[in-house]
Amino acid sequence: MKIAIIGATGNIGSRILAEAVHRGHVVTALARNPSRFQGQALVTPVPVDVTNPDALIRSLQGHDAIVSALHFDGTDAQSLIHAVRASGVKRLLVVGGAGSLEVAPGKVLVEQPGFPAEYKNEATAGRHFLDTLRGENLLEWTFISPSALFVPGERTGHFRLGTDTLLHDADGKSWVSYEDFAIAMLDEIEHPAHVRQRFTVGY
Repeated sequence: MKIAIIGATGNIGSRILAEAVHRGHVVTALARNPSRFQGQALVTPVPVDVTNPDALIRSLQGHDAIVSALHFDGTDAQSLIHAVRASGVKRLLVVGGAGSLEVAPGKVLVEQPGFPAEYKNEATAGRHFLDTLRGENLLEWTFISPSALFVPGERTGHFRLGTDTLLHDADGKSWVSYEDFAIAMLDEIEHPAHVRQRFTVGY
């Protein structure tokens, strides 16, 4: 497949790119400065400013799927969705956040006492992005939320999927590695199972 990754140089974007290449997909790495991927097999680095809609649309055209690994705080959901629509690509997969996941019926993580203040703007913006996607009926979108702790780690291939509720492991810890999240992302790209849905990944 031909996959465009917006934000390919970031922590999770670079892992998704590595997983896609590992599986033999052709990747367009979109970022302000994607030069680190120059000369890498199966990867075409394309410098792009996501706030320039015309340039972004041109960069997205001709792909089978688009992955957004952008930070939500500072990203305009409607503008990004419009750019994807205008590119003619139907599939948009978004690296989501954990803040919008439920910890109890009707209670989301970002609203709980003790939620770290430094992450609140990003989590709130991610929740808004998901709400915006839920009103989108033209694109085949998927929003993939990690668990509460989203960290560098190992590519184990052993994880669980959920829907809208925060996952915990047997010790009560809610976490997932970038590497295993990338596996879940590529699994969804290759075998769509959550079209116009959010799902979550954790141990």
